[in-house]
Amino acid sequence: MTSTASQQELFRFLEDRFGCAQACTDCARACALRASLVDLDGSPAQELVRRKGVMCAEVCDATCRLLCEQNGHDEADIRAQLEWCRTVCLETAHVFDAEPGAEAGAAACRACALACTEFMAVLLG
Repeated sequence: MTSTASQQELFRFLEDRFGCAQACTDCARACALRASLVDLDGSPAQELVRRKGVMCAEVCDATCRLLCEQNGHDEADIRAQLEWCRTVCLETAHVFDAEPGAEAGAAACRACALACTEFMAVLLG
């Protein structure tokens, strides 16, 4: 493999990693916002939206931090974090689907889940 090909692969890997981290950041922001809009004394459905939003924001934030660190995490740990993030995002999107006005949050969750899935494929490739 040529040095140019290796550099291109490295750049692609870093771009994909950054893209996933950015999707996690966007999702964390959207989920935190959605959670903050829910009435603390609301219905059980609103409580679920709040809890899922907070959890998703925390998982996405942790995933972004992991992807942005340069201290050589084990690839298996990164894949596990990405899978956890993907799962939480999809669950949160499903909960947001039932909440009026939460369409943007659900879309951010799905975009993050897709970015995590795509980056996991890069890691396996």
